[in-house]
Amino acid sequence: MRAVFQTLMALLAAAALALLASPPAHAVIPGGGAAPETEPAGETQAIAQDRDGGEDRRIEQRIEGIFSELPAFRQVEADVRGGVVTLSGVVPGEADIDRAANIVGRIQGVVTIENALERDTSVERGLGALGDLSDRVERWIALLPLVGIAALVAEIVASAIRFVFVTLGLVIALDILGAGTLLGAVLGGAGLVGVALGFAMRDTIENYVASLMLSLRQPFRANDHVRIGDLEGRVIRLTSRATILMTLDGNHLRIPNGQVFKAVILNYTRNPQRRFDFELGIDADDDPRAAMTLGAQVLAGLDFVLDQPEPAGRIRQVGDSNIVIQYLAWIDQREADWFKSRSLAIAAVKQALEEAGFALPEPIYRLRFDGRSDPLALGRPATVRQSDEPAASRPPPDRTAPSAAGP
Repeated sequence: MRAVFQTLMALLAAAALALLASPPAHAVIPGGGAAPETEPAGETQAIAQDRDGGEDRRIEQRIEGIFSELPAFRQVEADVRGGVVTLSGVVPGEADIDRAANIVGRIQGVVTIENALERDTSVERGLGALGDLSDRVERWIALLPLVGIAALVAEIVASAIRFVFVTLGLVIALDILGAGTLLGAVLGGAGLVGVALGFAMRDTIENYVASLMLSLRQPFRANDHVRIGDLEGRVIRLTSRATILMTLDGNHLRIPNGQVFKAVILNYTRNPQRRFDFELGIDADDDPRAAMTLGAQVLAGLDFVLDQPEPAGRIRQVGDSNIVIQYLAWIDQREADWFKSRSLAIAAVKQALEEAGFALPEPIYRLRFDGRSDPLALGRPATVRQSDEPAASRPPPDRTAPSAAGP
């Protein structure tokens, strides 16, 4: 046994001596760590004594052509002198430094590589990483409404499951105890309680479901000017049970979501372009076409009125004493207030019509008197009616005479 052990030790010592005496398999590249040789292991590449002057330029062009096709090495510069390649510049990562040296080492004619590449730690790359992080944060924020809806639905489902299991556990416990009568009473009571809770929670559940549907469809957003049915105001927020509006006179208005979901919703803010209109009446003897043209020109000259669609005037109706003209114009609600714009436009058109000689009459009523009505007793002494005489001085009526009205 000892002889075998001594033989093995001798073989191991001989192998170690052989490894120490053999040439190295890899060369060390300055500045870039260890890199494999371009020649097969165990072989030594001979360096040519004479080199053509164009050989270095050919190697340099070859390196530039390869690196131009690789985005990671577009900031790398190569300088070749006497077959020695010096790499300088920046690369995105540490692995790209060794990768560049391996690529250059496989080019024919390269004697050795002086690797001076550095990893890019500039501010732009840091800002790019921050930009990616901000994009991810924005995506998570966009998912928050869905997360809230999922949490709400999960809470409702969890409450329903909890109620079912509690009721089932109570029924099983009473059955095990043999309380059949009490079990029937409990089941009957649970049914009545369930019906009562169903009626009591109907509006609440309807509002919750309506809030989910409104959140998905989004017919309005915060600060939108809307009309919900016959209610008007600006949206403050949408809760799980109601929609909160701020009316135009500054009051808080709370509308149940079930009513909001079923109502007709008119959103004034969704389209930034909005039209306003007003009516003015001119005298029946004036030219309505000239009044329409003049009003449209005045509206077009206002700064807050849009060029397209163009302002216009229309004959609304012909009254008893005037002709009613409707004026229309469009504004951009992001730059001008609708109510203020309409007020200023009315004042401007009214002033222009009056200065041009158009009359804006008030309603005129004509009274006619003809022969079909008795004339009024004006300027004549009043006659004493028969009923005003004392009863004692009046003669008794003749019962035999016919009446004045005839048979």
